[in-house]
Amino acid sequence: MTEKQAQTFDPIEMSSQQFELASCYIGELRTGLIDFLKHPKRISIVNFPVEMDDGSVQSFQGYRVIHNTVFGPGKGGIRFHPDLTMDEVISLAKLMTWKCALVNIPFGGAKGGVICDTKLLSESELRRITRRFTSELAANIGPNIDIPAPDMYTNEQTMAWIFDTYDVLHPGKNNRPVVTGKPIEMGGSFGRHEATGNGVYHLTERFLSKGLLADQQTVAGARVAIQGFGNVGAVSATTFHKNGALIIAVSDSQGGIYRQSGFDPAELLAFKAEHGTVVGMPDSLTLTNDDLLQVDCDILIPAASSHQIHQNNAHNINARVIVEAANSPLTPEADKILSERGIYVLPDIIANAGGVTVSYFEWVQNQINQQWDLDEVNTRLQKTMHRVLDLVFSRWQGFVVGEKTATNDTDSKNIDLNKPVFRSIALSIAIERVAKATLIRGIWP
Repeated sequence: MTEKQAQTFDPIEMSSQQFELASCYIGELRTGLIDFLKHPKRISIVNFPVEMDDGSVQSFQGYRVIHNTVFGPGKGGIRFHPDLTMDEVISLAKLMTWKCALVNIPFGGAKGGVICDTKLLSESELRRITRRFTSELAANIGPNIDIPAPDMYTNEQTMAWIFDTYDVLHPGKNNRPVVTGKPIEMGGSFGRHEATGNGVYHLTERFLSKGLLADQQTVAGARVAIQGFGNVGAVSATTFHKNGALIIAVSDSQGGIYRQSGFDPAELLAFKAEHGTVVGMPDSLTLTNDDLLQVDCDILIPAASSHQIHQNNAHNINARVIVEAANSPLTPEADKILSERGIYVLPDIIANAGGVTVSYFEWVQNQINQQWDLDEVNTRLQKTMHRVLDLVFSRWQGFVVGEKTATNDTDSKNIDLNKPVFRSIALSIAIERVAKATLIRGIWP
């Protein structure tokens, strides 16, 4: 058993710790309002039977959580995973609330999923699971109620099935905005598939331009390691490579590979398509996923699953900047250790916000029955990622130089306000926006 496997990670507790740290940079929040912001608005748990290909019947459990709707309908992905838990879904729904508020799009946070192993299921079984799950939630999702999107082990095809099921159950309306991440032929947005990975690049490039790394103010020449060569990781690798970065290490669920001279992402994609993994790529050194995290590099991009960097391995990280392409790949303990070591972390709340940003663009296009071209989508995405990074960086800088202070008692939390991490600053902005909007709307009745 590895050190990571020996640990237990409570997603609710971790999100609570992050909330508490962020609140130190806000000032006073009403006690009752804090409780409201910490807890989800609605939790749906469904159990449903599905007929399998062999004629047997199997029962599945699914979740859909809406955390907050102060700014608009719920927005968040649906993941299919055998280890999915309700606590994980709740914490991810919270993250979506803060992410939407920070990016300033009119959605609240939501998340959902089904406990299942897609690798053991046929396409027809996945279709039946998706349709039945959608029918169970049909009264609680909708273009102006709750809008799902792809997530771990779901994709454009999954969204097409959700849309079709919902459309059959709600005839006579424009139902295309009920989900985002759809195929282009069904009203999907150009650039949505690449949005999260491209957003990771735009954010990193903007961050480097701020000059915190004096000798690395652009991605050109940067050594990049990527844990997770799925959709987001592969798109990130391609975009970074296109702009002059050196992709020295990548990994998937089977393991990782390293090459000091760097890889061509196109060759990696071709090799993985043929062999099902990047492991075994010619002229490469095989690594474990844990080894990849410790590769000496300039930029480390965790693009796999959560809790990959924690208190037992954070001391061994050899990156200068970590960009969280995945959701919650770092624990709060890792954040603290990395901050003390002078390693910058661009947190998931901003780093992977490209996905929900272009999902919003898709929703807008569906509402007005238009389809923007790729250049327009990419231009809008770049502007959004730059604007959000500038906002967070400016506020972070204010605390670093002592221009900004908070009224909260930070002594008991052992917080030095002049040494904030970007996660706390980004979260503080988002929490502040949601809290202010809640009070402006008024408590009703």
